[in-house]
Amino acid sequence: MTTQQLSTQTIHIGVGKDSATGAISYPIYPSATYRHPAVGQSTGFDYTRSGNPTRNTLEAGLANLEGGARALTFASGMAALTTLFLHFKSGDHVIASQDIYGGTYRLLSMVLNNLGISATYVDTTDASAVSAAITPATRALLVETPGNPLMGISDLEALGKICQQHQILFLVDNTFMTPLLQKPFAFGADVVIHSGTKYLGGHNDLCSGVLVARTAEMGERLYFLQNSTGAILPPQDSWLLLRSLKTLHLRMERHCHNALQVAQWLQQHPNVQTVYYPGLASHPGHTLARRQASDFGGMLSFRVKDKNIAHNTLARLQLISFAESLGGVESLMTLPAIQTHGDIPEPERLRLGIDECLLRLSVGVEDVRDIIADLKQALNQ
Repeated sequence: MTTQQLSTQTIHIGVGKDSATGAISYPIYPSATYRHPAVGQSTGFDYTRSGNPTRNTLEAGLANLEGGARALTFASGMAALTTLFLHFKSGDHVIASQDIYGGTYRLLSMVLNNLGISATYVDTTDASAVSAAITPATRALLVETPGNPLMGISDLEALGKICQQHQILFLVDNTFMTPLLQKPFAFGADVVIHSGTKYLGGHNDLCSGVLVARTAEMGERLYFLQNSTGAILPPQDSWLLLRSLKTLHLRMERHCHNALQVAQWLQQHPNVQTVYYPGLASHPGHTLARRQASDFGGMLSFRVKDKNIAHNTLARLQLISFAESLGGVESLMTLPAIQTHGDIPEPERLRLGIDECLLRLSVGVEDVRDIIADLKQALNQ
């Protein structure tokens, strides 16, 4: 049979893998430990921190979707990132996107910095700025594209070439786009990162993280770190994420469709000054986003005229929930300056444009007319 489309592959993760029963839905194996057939022999499973059939099936499917050699799943996105950064040592330097999740900034600046791993934050939409930030101690570049929350688009191909030239690791957070819309390995990424809590899970009912390694060697190194520190995804959550992936293609189609409609509507509203969505032709990264991704995703941000309008909008929402996180079927809105990016020092936040006039919207899969109607009544003040 010819190679299956990604949408088909997501549906069939785990199907036919349970030889004991032929189950279509791959079973949950909650066992913490496994019997040995004899001294020096193993079934392939010894202790569930080191390997679990449900988790392994999920990880094999995720590696296939991203096009990597090996995937590992974790108890949260931050657990995945922390394990990844344990690959580095004191004295190492990392370059990261300045338009990045606040939790990643907190990890780098307030935890890893104390262990001697330093970080520089640059505008990764400017490849020359990345090159200028590289030092002899630089070991990796971490990029989030689209950025969070300002939706900047970084040129993955150009950044991949820079990393290759300087022999540093190219780490790409693909949470906003998923493997269905953007394929970082095609541009030279070494490790792809996901908060599986978001679009991969898609229902706001599980917390998970994913690392996918391009090579078997890097995959083995990350597995060693995961097994040594223990931040694994439990069997029940592994099954829930596996189940959720089966509808990923349908959800992403609807997220993208709805987000574009909402972004176009917001552009016309008198209380909205700027809309940040790569799918808009006016977005400075629109052409680049079209080139390196198959669609524009379900995330957008917009700036209103003053912070009172922002605060009142959040208070008046009825259908859309005022809540952190993103990527679920339900639409969610947050105030990044206070919530998701609150740990970034105020002068730096304001320099980036993350102030109390900026709202971030995770556009869900509800009927887009209902989403727009809620935005209309909330913004009409």
